[in-house]
Amino acid sequence: MKKDLIEIAKIFFKLGTISFGGPAAHISMMEQEIVKKRKWITPQHFLDLIGATNFIPGPNSTEMTMHCGHEKAGWRGLIIAGASFIIPAVFITMIFSWFYKEYSYLPKVENFIYGIKSAVISIMLVSIISLGKKALKSKQLAVLGGLTFVSCLFGLNEIIAIFLSGFLGLILYLIKKNKNQMVIFSPILSISLSTFKTLGIFLKIGALLYGGGYVLFAFLDAELVAKGIISRSDLINAIAVGQFTPGPILSTATFIGWQIGGFLGAIAATLGIFLPSFIFVLILNPIVPKLRKSRVISSFLDAVGIAAVAIIGVVLVRMVNEVITDWKSIFITTISLVIAFKYKRVNNAFIVLGGSITGYLLTLV
Repeated sequence: MKKDLIEIAKIFFKLGTISFGGPAAHISMMEQEIVKKRKWITPQHFLDLIGATNFIPGPNSTEMTMHCGHEKAGWRGLIIAGASFIIPAVFITMIFSWFYKEYSYLPKVENFIYGIKSAVISIMLVSIISLGKKALKSKQLAVLGGLTFVSCLFGLNEIIAIFLSGFLGLILYLIKKNKNQMVIFSPILSISLSTFKTLGIFLKIGALLYGGGYVLFAFLDAELVAKGIISRSDLINAIAVGQFTPGPILSTATFIGWQIGGFLGAIAATLGIFLPSFIFVLILNPIVPKLRKSRVISSFLDAVGIAAVAIIGVVLVRMVNEVITDWKSIFITTISLVIAFKYKRVNNAFIVLGGSITGYLLTLV
């Protein structure tokens, strides 16, 4: 057990250090490390867990680390995996928070970040192909995946798309298997008052947050800026830090907590926003395999799985549009794709690091 926990800590600390590009990219890297390389989880179960994370509040990629840790070493693995993934982003964000608090501006790191997203595109594409092969079990699922991809590409909310795909898959199953029967189912500290208040605000946000980064920013604006706790300028800078640091974007909370109450404020905000996810995953993880045993609910999970792959594909398309803007980004992406597809044993960390160094060197040209 101790050996397993140490291995979990090493893997997810590494992922937390190199995971740039948002939740879809994080999950793609996880699939490479956990499903392909170590085979802790089957591809099908990994898809089921991706779908399950969309039904609870909180950051999907961070919750996936918890699921993976739980599969390997129970509740201890869940805690170690989640904490190890979060810590690098929180530590880096604290450095930026202190710098901003002391000097009122943020150091420029764009040149080092330039090539990372181009490199991440290759990792995501490999993962989409791998998960897609497992998820495409029938022509109906292919159609659902295509509909989800197109709908999200044209602006449909990802959570709505996941639910719609799941229920459409369920309806198709019921029509196919039993046209005349109705089936009803049910899936199953002595610190300052200011620090406690910060903890309470971020606990509420963590417990209610659906929909990713943009929804998070709306919550923060309503809970903090509108009430005069922080300025909009502070919020914008917090968002910027969350975007260009690795790991979960919810590390934005660490930055804001520091501005409100220094080190203790940062700890309170970080605990508050992530704690609900640990609780939700601890409750949900044992239920998912039981749901898979039901043929009716399996049809729902299959549709959710293909929808999740389609949504990762949409994120990839958006990243390509955003990132591939000149010959330098094309060069980095091409080299990364060749390495990712031809040299499959190369660790993702080296692809990300190589993209970062190459991007920095090319910005000097």
